[in-house]
Amino acid sequence: MKLTYKTSKIGILATFMGLLSLASCKDDLPEALDTSANVTVLNSIKIVNAGANGTTVLEGVVDEDAKTVSFPRIEPTTDFSNLKFEANLSSGAKLSQDTYPVTFEDGQSEKVIVVKVLNAPRFREYLVKLRLKVPVFGADFENGTTYDFTSNPLGAPLYDAFAGALTRGSGFDGDKVLVVKRTEPHLLNVSDLKTGVINKMMLNITGVSGGTFSMNMGAQVNGHTYIASLSGGLTSPLKVYHWTNPSAAPEVIANINVATITGAGTRHGDNFSASLDGQGNGYFFFGDNAGGKILRLDVANYTTVGNPTVFATPVAGGGSWTSYNRIGNTSEYLFTGHDAPVALVSEGGASVFTMSRTAIPVRASDARIVNFNSERYLIVTTAARTGSEATNFFVYDITKGDNVKDALTNLNNQPTITPVFQYSLMGPVNTSPASQTGFYIKKDALGNDESLMLYAAASDAGFVFFEFQKKVALD
Repeated sequence: MKLTYKTSKIGILATFMGLLSLASCKDDLPEALDTSANVTVLNSIKIVNAGANGTTVLEGVVDEDAKTVSFPRIEPTTDFSNLKFEANLSSGAKLSQDTYPVTFEDGQSEKVIVVKVLNAPRFREYLVKLRLKVPVFGADFENGTTYDFTSNPLGAPLYDAFAGALTRGSGFDGDKVLVVKRTEPHLLNVSDLKTGVINKMMLNITGVSGGTFSMNMGAQVNGHTYIASLSGGLTSPLKVYHWTNPSAAPEVIANINVATITGAGTRHGDNFSASLDGQGNGYFFFGDNAGGKILRLDVANYTTVGNPTVFATPVAGGGSWTSYNRIGNTSEYLFTGHDAPVALVSEGGASVFTMSRTAIPVRASDARIVNFNSERYLIVTTAARTGSEATNFFVYDITKGDNVKDALTNLNNQPTITPVFQYSLMGPVNTSPASQTGFYIKKDALGNDESLMLYAAASDAGFVFFEFQKKVALD
């Protein structure tokens, strides 16, 4: 994949590497290898039997540094059981076989095969990418723009509000980034961040008080800003504040004495999921700190909150940082926790399907499903709970399947699961690793999907967002 960075650290790294190069001593350089015999270089290659009649010739592009070959898209009517290559090779070298059987699985439009060049006793392998000439869908994950404010050295410096565990919650709606710093919550314009400008719009916190922490988690939904307190005990208030204007005092839309709710946990606000539709209707979900119960609040028109309901977590062992995200405008949700697999559930906690703990990283959190340009993706941000783990953002293609249950089942059953996109936020091991995801889909004048923005953040690791254009066939 190729990502364009709107950041500053690349120049620093380039300068550093340049200094190392200048400091190298000539006597330390390795001697040239003997290339007089048994060379295994692929100079050029072409497919000679493409198309329905087997007469179309397609020239490949060889990247010798990466040991890859790419071809123009191939007509699906080609005889892929007997694909023939013609190659210009080093003297004495040959391909390991004359023909190659290639199988495209149902719904698959791309395939990578290994072509081996032999010149005994040496050999060299090239990864050859084959693409069917069919309509293309989804996002172009190979060419995206990254706006990085994490611990990753390829990005800008770590955004300071995320240091020192003072920011556990954040939000993203494509227009604004919400940073729930416990002492200075604020918004950032996405348009500013794209140009490298940090312009903090401080939230007016007049009247914000109560709880173990009066501001701990938050959500940014369609221009509406929410921040929730952390209630450290049954009588400690669980509050939700609402802004549409950061300079105005917030509206208190929930002020709950959890002790009055039968069956509720003793501490809420370590996590907060705002699952609302375009009219602001839906639910707020709070998992308790013990990881065994969910407190659900009804929401209407963004600000009317009521009807507290408690039910057991759909999957045991979710831990303190669970999430409960609605899938589009359906009645289905994804539940995750830092020690629980991704589960497809109902609004009342009934489990429909639970993935294996080992299918994707069990530390995957804030799982969401994104539908873009006729493809379907699962996005997650992992938590660095131990020294052997990292804070990573993953995107999985789950297009295959008639519904979400089928799609997650198909992903779960794959012998090897490879994300279509991944990015490391780096960051240290975190014992309180609140992690977030987010997305926004830009539309063109006709209402068609145009570009996909994805967001990831984690306490002590910072935040990052990406923009990918819809995939377009160029050949």
